[in-house]
Amino acid sequence: MKITVTGAASGIGKATVLKLLESGHDLIVVDLPGANFDFLSPSKVQIIYGDVSNQEDRNLIIAASKGVDGLVNAAGKIETKNLSDYSIADIRGLFAINFESVWDLTANIGATMPSGSAIVNLSSTGAKVVTNSNVGPYAATKAAVLSLTRTFAYEFAIRGVRVNAICPGLIETPMQTKVSEGLAKGQNLQIDDVIQKRVEMIPLKRFGTALECANLIVFLLSPDSSYMTGQAINISGGLVTF
Repeated sequence: MKITVTGAASGIGKATVLKLLESGHDLIVVDLPGANFDFLSPSKVQIIYGDVSNQEDRNLIIAASKGVDGLVNAAGKIETKNLSDYSIADIRGLFAINFESVWDLTANIGATMPSGSAIVNLSSTGAKVVTNSNVGPYAATKAAVLSLTRTFAYEFAIRGVRVNAICPGLIETPMQTKVSEGLAKGQNLQIDDVIQKRVEMIPLKRFGTALECANLIVFLLSPDSSYMTGQAINISGGLVTF
């Protein structure tokens, strides 16, 4: 299988790339210019340095990904501000990366994918429940991704292409560290205290790992999930159920 992964240099995207390489897949990996791909052997992957919020860069990704068997839309951005401090530019920036890129890549790469292929979009548990107000716009973009996932799952089903989403909760990634730092600043607390408070909210009493998310993504890309499409699967340690 040949699979394209965006947001591939860190967090859940990176863990997914490493897991897919273990299984012997051919990969196209995408991240921002300057992203560190030292963990990869150039002979095993095609690296595209690009910004998924930029149309010209997306066109390059689409052209390179024609006919792939899998797509993982893992690129994402988060902001942590008081709601009243968000500007229109902030909102547009979040939607360009978190939603517009998912729509464009899914529509145009998905249209070329053969029967039996699969697409996995990264949403968030924040798309399903009330979340911290400082990440409200981020949660809104991820709710839009869920709606988009359902729509494409229905549209692509006739061609045998499946589209699902995962909804991570609190996962040990650079993005989640940024959220904890924002909460600590807003509440005038030490970051360790904030993290402990967040852990206490989780029934399993720990953050998840990027590898645990990657395992779910790899399953959704594989024939083992061949009767699953249009689903939004929580991976949250019980923080969000159903």
